[in-house]
Amino acid sequence: MSKRFQVEALKTSIFRTGDDLVTFIAQSTAKRFPQGLPEKSILAVTSKIVSLAEKRLISRDAAPDKQALVRREADQFLGEIAHGVFLTVKAGLFIPSAGIDESNSESGDYILFPKDPFASARDLWQGLKKLWGIRDFGILITDSHTQPLRNGVTGICLSYWGFKGTEKLIGKPDLFGRKLKMTHVNIVDSLAASAVVLMGEADDACPLALIEGFGAEFQPETDPTEVSIPLESDLYYPVFKNLIQKP
Repeated sequence: MSKRFQVEALKTSIFRTGDDLVTFIAQSTAKRFPQGLPEKSILAVTSKIVSLAEKRLISRDAAPDKQALVRREADQFLGEIAHGVFLTVKAGLFIPSAGIDESNSESGDYILFPKDPFASARDLWQGLKKLWGIRDFGILITDSHTQPLRNGVTGICLSYWGFKGTEKLIGKPDLFGRKLKMTHVNIVDSLAASAVVLMGEADDACPLALIEGFGAEFQPETDPTEVSIPLESDLYYPVFKNLIQKP
């Protein structure tokens, strides 16, 4: 990978429920990139507009009990904490309230995660590659999350397609020749964090960000299990295993 890369947040019009996402991205980038995005670039896309494109919304009237909705959407439900927030595991992420979002919802509806985030990333990747005729290109679907003992949110990868998401360093020497035993570099979450900090969280209207010069290893297929690990193998599993409830 490169030792230097750049990220550019792209301001767009408001994306509305049911709009075609490939068309929206093409129109939003046409002025800046009339021939399409450059080769070997990665486009970060907020998960919210992916969900809107897939009409993954539910009205508050249809879901008067938010906890019941969270339980339904969660892969693992760990319980309620402060501020009406529920701890859950969803789509391989330890994330509040199964990723259900209430902010920047034009209708006031709850916005759910895409049904199959990696399928969404693959379909978007295929559509844009075909449209622009580019060979090496990546899609990174992002969200925001909190971390224990840290104030504020950072970006995280919900799914991706078209490039390798991790780098395995096991067996490689450190500065003093000692071989690393368990180190992997999480590329996709690192890129997501760099993109989301520029995309913003409020009224920035930048649901897209272009990452150039990173030097990713581009490939036509993506293994959704590459970046995730089984729940029972997680380093922090002993901390929360007794909290897990059936959704």
